[in-house]
Amino acid sequence: MYSYRTVTEITDNGPYITKLILHTPVQVRKESVDEKTFSVYVRRSDPKTGETILTSREWMGPRIYPSEGYRSVTAAYPCTEDGRPVYQSDFIALEMPYGPLYPLGQTIAPYEGMFNMFVTCSYRVTQIREIPDEVPVAGLVFDEPAGDICPQAGGWAEGVSHYAPMPLKYGYFTPDREQAQKMLDMASGGYAGIYGKLPEKLPLVIWLHGMGEGGQDPALAYTGNKVVAISGDKIQRKLGGAAYVLAPQAPSFWMDAGTPDPMDQEAFVGPESRYTEPLKALIDEFLEDHPDIDRDRVYIGGCSNGGFMTMRMVLSYPGFFAAAYPVCAAFRDSDISDADLENLKKLPLWFVQAENDPIVPPDILVVPLYDRLTKAGADNVHVTLRERIRDTSGLFCDEQGKPYEYIGHFSWIPVFNDEIVQDLTGRVFAEGRPVTLWSWLGKQRKK
Repeated sequence: MYSYRTVTEITDNGPYITKLILHTPVQVRKESVDEKTFSVYVRRSDPKTGETILTSREWMGPRIYPSEGYRSVTAAYPCTEDGRPVYQSDFIALEMPYGPLYPLGQTIAPYEGMFNMFVTCSYRVTQIREIPDEVPVAGLVFDEPAGDICPQAGGWAEGVSHYAPMPLKYGYFTPDREQAQKMLDMASGGYAGIYGKLPEKLPLVIWLHGMGEGGQDPALAYTGNKVVAISGDKIQRKLGGAAYVLAPQAPSFWMDAGTPDPMDQEAFVGPESRYTEPLKALIDEFLEDHPDIDRDRVYIGGCSNGGFMTMRMVLSYPGFFAAAYPVCAAFRDSDISDADLENLKKLPLWFVQAENDPIVPPDILVVPLYDRLTKAGADNVHVTLRERIRDTSGLFCDEQGKPYEYIGHFSWIPVFNDEIVQDLTGRVFAEGRPVTLWSWLGKQRKK
């Protein structure tokens, strides 16, 4: 029996195993293997019980599938230990299709309704066609896992706060200053310093997860959705070249008000959270531990439950944050007092949502709040309403070959893809130039 490594990619639809890297006992040439050389079987199981889990192909959809079966192979080639193609090697990469129509590739699955968990993905790769050589190779089986590679998670680490009443776990990204400066210089065509030098103090971007990513594994908070896009070169550059990213995790969900029945409908949609003070304590501790963070450039945002918590935090701590970017925020306008509004109108805000969101309807939540803010004199508030949420990467199609359409609640997808450029009045400008949400955010600082 031989070993394999998995390669995980964090996509618009969450994390998927997109490639396997087999460690073979012999050197293999490029022309000796193809997509028909190996058969790939996977079993996705509950890490606690070991039982094969069930999953739906569509989010909360009616079609339920066993998470066990064969995955097709679309490409096979010799590679380096980390998966880069080469002509000859004792490592072989197997690429497999992934995305919303291929749930067997996903590394998370729902449990107890709307919560998510990482699942154990056990692979068995069997050689089904002979590999030609001086002595032909046959009968290889790979079923010993040897770890995972996820390049997008580079620079991320995890921690837990020291707030005694309620410590919170979190993931965080620490920028590499030297690498960030090189990326800025490369963006200028190789002319060092054309974009200037990185400032001594860097901004902090806080992301608050949705309901599904709560729990006790902080990796869910930054990989359950494509939060790692914020630490990618494209968005980092738009934030000024480099930025810290903090992704706290709620043990349950941010809208948990601490009532005897947290899922009670009235308590669930109410304006309070048991995590308000613990989250503020975590943020304060993180700032204290990282003195090179610019306290005038602390930005907060999140989706759904996290959009709710974004609003809860900016209302509870007026003047603390430099800007906020709530995404499909589940916060009622009726829970914001006139006194709160006076503070809120001073804060740069950019709301994002889909018009067809079935869970957080914009017409009864964000739109009335926007109307109140503009009437109150807010001069830096934006609302983006996407008609619907479709794949724009060209990677994911539906069964008819058309761009895959997500449920309207998934409005964080265009946010992480840096596609938010318009508000209700048209193209957004800052300092006389058109901006995306992320470049707008990078320009905000406390007055």
